[in-house]
Amino acid sequence: MGIIIAKILIPFLIIVNLIPLLIWVERKGSAYIQDRRGPNRASFFGIRLGGLLHALADVIKLITKEDIIPSQVNKPFFILAPFITLTIACVTYAVIPFADPLIIDGKLFPLQAANLNVGILYILSMSSLGVFGVMLAGWSSNNKYALLGGLRSSAQMFSYEISMGLSLMSVVMIGGSLELTTIINQQSHFPWQWNFLKQPLACLLFIVATFAETNRNPFDLPEGESEIVAGYHTEYSSMKFAMFFMAEYAHIIIASALISCLFFGGWQFPFLSTHFLREQAGEGIFILLLAHAFLFVLIGIFLLSKFSKGKYGDKRDYEVLVIGVPFTLLGLGLGFTALFIGTGDYGVMGRQIFAALMQFGALMTKILFFCWLFIWVRWTLPRFRYDQLMHLGWKVMIPLSLANIFITGVVLLFL
Repeated sequence: MGIIIAKILIPFLIIVNLIPLLIWVERKGSAYIQDRRGPNRASFFGIRLGGLLHALADVIKLITKEDIIPSQVNKPFFILAPFITLTIACVTYAVIPFADPLIIDGKLFPLQAANLNVGILYILSMSSLGVFGVMLAGWSSNNKYALLGGLRSSAQMFSYEISMGLSLMSVVMIGGSLELTTIINQQSHFPWQWNFLKQPLACLLFIVATFAETNRNPFDLPEGESEIVAGYHTEYSSMKFAMFFMAEYAHIIIASALISCLFFGGWQFPFLSTHFLREQAGEGIFILLLAHAFLFVLIGIFLLSKFSKGKYGDKRDYEVLVIGVPFTLLGLGLGFTALFIGTGDYGVMGRQIFAALMQFGALMTKILFFCWLFIWVRWTLPRFRYDQLMHLGWKVMIPLSLANIFITGVVLLFL
């Protein structure tokens, strides 16, 4: 029972903790893209840590800020809308497998919250429900800007859900299953067997559709700050606004996980099979500890080399010491640990856990890469006009998706 609760809670906690990290990466990443410094003023006893403390400051601000509910809103739906949006964003992860199943007492133990044989249908159905939160927010606010944002969002999400579903059909046709674990297993651990090479057009269409589903640039028409103030969440403040904000980043994480699982091998570790990882667990742990020890010591030495007393004339001069010393000590500790434990035998369960952690790390690396892709595109491309948005969805992506299904069917028929 404890393991079941853990495999439900751990991915959820990872998503929740990734959200502030992604916000910091987006703020600093956009700053460097635009050749500026970004947030770096929030401090704790004078220590700023390059803007990392802004996430904590934002949380405190949003929790303590007055929660204003306008008098003319439809209060029950106005309050319910952000909860629907965040809940839908968080429950979609349930069918995403984050490692190869464990074998416990001769039975397979899948490392996913819900092992559904129709996982792709579950994902499409849950993502389609997300539009209700945005529509209710726009309608219940009794505000023309919010209503316009809600209408834009419903039209956009309905349009691009069609091309998203159609783009997945070719993957289902190749895999012969709607189960994500089966699709991942069929991609093997060799990158040239991943679906982004077998179905490049479907991969491109799916990624574009996920940008539209998450309301990210160049598809942020539902918010459109320069046109409709802030769209569907114009009247929201305090934690209700924060829930919409968190839901957007939760959608980005889930979308990145889906792209990784459907087209880039999911938890498959490049060139290393599950069997190999389990058989070489002792050597793998030893090498992994040494590699992290070397990396942390290098980071610590690099930070300590940047120490320059008197450069700023305040406590920022000592920030590199605050970060550099712990990194160096942690690296040394990991190095001594690796030398102490050596390449021992960790038993059947230990080898399985090591392989699962390595595969989970591979999946998280792919997820973080695609999260950065979302951020990169947002601060690179301008927003579409509404007619361009609809033209791309209905007259370009849907015909391409149908053509891809037809071509895939013809190829499968002859093969």
